Amino acid sequence: MYKDRIDAYFTPEVEQEMVRALSRLVAVRSVKEAPLPGKPFGAGPAAALAEALQLCGEMGFKTRNYENYVGAADLSDKPAGLDILGHLDVVGEGTGWETDPYTAVLKDDGMLYGRGTDDDKGPVVAALFAMRAVRDLGIPLRTNARLILGTDEESGFADITYYYSKEKYAPMTFSPDAGFPVVNIEKGSYKPTFTAEWEASESLPRLRTFRGGYRINVVPPDAEATVEGMTAAAVRGYCGVAAAQTGAQFTVTEKNGLVHIACKGKAGHAASPEDACNALTALLHLVVSLPLADCSQTRAMKALYRLLPHGDSAGRALGIAQRDELSGALTLAFSLLTVTESDLTGRFDARVPICATYENCAKVAEKAFGKAGFGITGSMAAPHHTPAESPFVRTLLQIYEDYTGLKGECLSTGGGTYVHDIPGGVAFGSSMPGFVSNLHSANERLRVKDWVLSAKIFAEVIARLCG
Repeated sequence: MYKDRIDAYFTPEVEQEMVRALSRLVAVRSVKEAPLPGKPFGAGPAAALAEALQLCGEMGFKTRNYENYVGAADLSDKPAGLDILGHLDVVGEGTGWETDPYTAVLKDDGMLYGRGTDDDKGPVVAALFAMRAVRDLGIPLRTNARLILGTDEESGFADITYYYSKEKYAPMTFSPDAGFPVVNIEKGSYKPTFTAEWEASESLPRLRTFRGGYRINVVPPDAEATVEGMTAAAVRGYCGVAAAQTGAQFTVTEKNGLVHIACKGKAGHAASPEDACNALTALLHLVVSLPLADCSQTRAMKALYRLLPHGDSAGRALGIAQRDELSGALTLAFSLLTVTESDLTGRFDARVPICATYENCAKVAEKAFGKAGFGITGSMAAPHHTPAESPFVRTLLQIYEDYTGLKGECLSTGGGTYVHDIPGGVAFGSSMPGFVSNLHSANERLRVKDWVLSAKIFAEVIARLCG
């Protein structure tokens, strides 16, 4: 309906403006930290929100800061019509970057690199420029489109919970925090904590420490352990086999009578662990192959590995593998583990399909961990499903088809977005099918031409649904 006018609006000069705007947001390291007075998620997320609201204000939009939990920018003063939910917080940078993660770098391959380019600062900027296009083109509106800028999406949604304790849901909501066409099903989740304790043993060789993972929703790219009672050369003898079996890399050094083992894998989003190489489980694979003394700690490590072995991203060994036609298969990422001489604490992140229940998932895992001598606690979160037949979803799919020439269809994801608990909400954009953005990993990126296309699509959505 508005395609020709919107296409004409997004000139090369506007594209350059978009790149400059996103570069300002990427430059802010908005990783959640300890709360500060007036900054519930630390200095970084608050700084990113301030910068984003400054951008919105410079474009002439009325803004509001909800106590540094969330910010909002309104297209008009009309009644609520459409909420667009994006977020400004990011996961940590990790290792392996070819460029500075907090400097947006546009390369000759047409990609813009930097932490947050795809998840989710880039989509936020695309939505902001879509709002500006609708306004500048003079498209008359009967309802408002509001861009909501969250700051705690990666760590628990406390921001959006706070916002909706103050405001009502809009009649329609989408989050540009997944991919096109439309994600109408978000799997549920099961993220328990498991523990074990034992009497420390002096028998050699023994494991002194083990640490892997830094966020529950990130497949660990690094893990490390220390071993006492073996030489570095002896440990290296086991590393070649472990590397061949796991695809990870091991570095062994010796210092102060201890052998230090560093494992390098490949990071990834916990929703798609099969695309990563889990350094935590790879190192656990190596450790249980070492000739460690028989003791409670060694037996606990072997029992844990039997439950959560390297490469098992479906939960088969744990007995919870399952799938259904609508939402697909359960996925599992073993993402956090700390082991000392006398105890261990770990967590895994399972994204569960619609068919999963407490009885066939959590209860099965609890029984398996309990039988192996571990304590385990954690509840399941329900999946989210907006019917594909809803008028809102059908409109989004039609617009996607009009602008891309591709078939629009509804998808399921293991990733969770802000719409997970919002009736009728869906994830919509902003990456195109098949594109590998490296989100939650090194060298995160977006393809600029697709990004600009997403802004056009968002503009058409606002124009049709609010106009």
